[in-house]
Amino acid sequence: MSAASGVPAVILLGRLATLARHARLIREARRRGYAPIAVVGYAADAARLAVARARPGHPLADLADAVGVPDAAVDTVVAAVQPVLRTRPIAAVLSTGEPFLEPAAVLAELLDLPGPGWAAARICRNKLLQRTRLPWISPRWRPAAPLDVDGFGGVGFPAVVKPAGRFQSSGVRAVRDAAELADALAALPAGETVLVEERVDGREYSVEALVREGRIIWSGVTGKETNENHRGSFFTELSHTSPACGLTGREHEALLTANAEVLRGVDVRTAMTHAEFRLTDDGPVLMEVAARAPGDGITLMWELATGVPLEPVLLDLALGVPTGYPEPRRRVHHRYLPHPRGRLRDVAADVPVHWLTRDDRWPEPEPSPATAPPRCHAVLVSRLPGDLLGEQSDSTQRSVSVLVDAPLEQSVEAVAAAVAARVRVDVQ
Repeated sequence: MSAASGVPAVILLGRLATLARHARLIREARRRGYAPIAVVGYAADAARLAVARARPGHPLADLADAVGVPDAAVDTVVAAVQPVLRTRPIAAVLSTGEPFLEPAAVLAELLDLPGPGWAAARICRNKLLQRTRLPWISPRWRPAAPLDVDGFGGVGFPAVVKPAGRFQSSGVRAVRDAAELADALAALPAGETVLVEERVDGREYSVEALVREGRIIWSGVTGKETNENHRGSFFTELSHTSPACGLTGREHEALLTANAEVLRGVDVRTAMTHAEFRLTDDGPVLMEVAARAPGDGITLMWELATGVPLEPVLLDLALGVPTGYPEPRRRVHHRYLPHPRGRLRDVAADVPVHWLTRDDRWPEPEPSPATAPPRCHAVLVSRLPGDLLGEQSDSTQRSVSVLVDAPLEQSVEAVAAAVAARVRVDVQ
């Protein structure tokens, strides 16, 4: 390590999709005089990243280098970055998404750099560990045992089947009785760690927070809607509202207090966090917590709500630089639309349409003044032309969404509904 020389590097780890979502990190690292280096997983992602880097003006073209890895295992990643460690000093390590959270935290700790902490990252990647560490704020649960389906050891029905290490609602199913439970468990791969939990009723919220050296320096509450009320068996996220509306002062404070308890329990050191709760009559119940920036468009939503991008703050945290973030001045809504079944051909609207996956880039809309009229910033397409659109059973099956904002006192959901009515999803 002592032989390293040259421009200090900022290592950004993630899948191509999350790297593209947070491409401003690359530009910000360059602006501060660092060499941004990506560690990207999976052969297809590495090939597409090479194509994007070759496009003049593409946000990913500003990368100084890229390292492809076959998986996100800690040993795989640490071995793959050894050439970088021997040739450059490392200023920061940051994961842009869920799969690379643990290797990023381990690498930061090995290099004595700020990060969420090795243990916190491991716990946040596994719901079994979260339930074991945070029993007082978790639903009743048991690890799945296929021979124990009658009432499932006190959990009872209705229940929810949750694979412990997945994300994006993958594999999560509601079950009403022992027969449905047995079917849901049989559909999962053999050997996968699975939880069976009581089904908790209550409105859903996420709490985003910025944590520096164990202290929360900012937090905000986002409202969430899933398709559980439409289909009953799935929990795919259909909308987010930042900041959340309809909360009383006591409910808002209860969510922030619960989030602080969770982050202390997990011992998050320095990171942005995203925790999901159900708000019941007895208070918040934790669904899961992640020691990373939130998914979907939530990071961009907070930028539009506050007028300030989050990526420079995320880089501040990773570099160990004192930082802060303002309170929201507008309300932002990100809504996923229903789609017809068939192969996707085109998406048309009277506002800009952005093909996130096809182009490997996210829009960077200009935040509106606090009192400006409601505005639709973009229509976002997260699938590829030719993809088969069917039931939205998890987050990867969604296709088209709208991103709108409005002054805090106005109904942003009504704005989104009006925009959605003018979006056409063309399938074959």
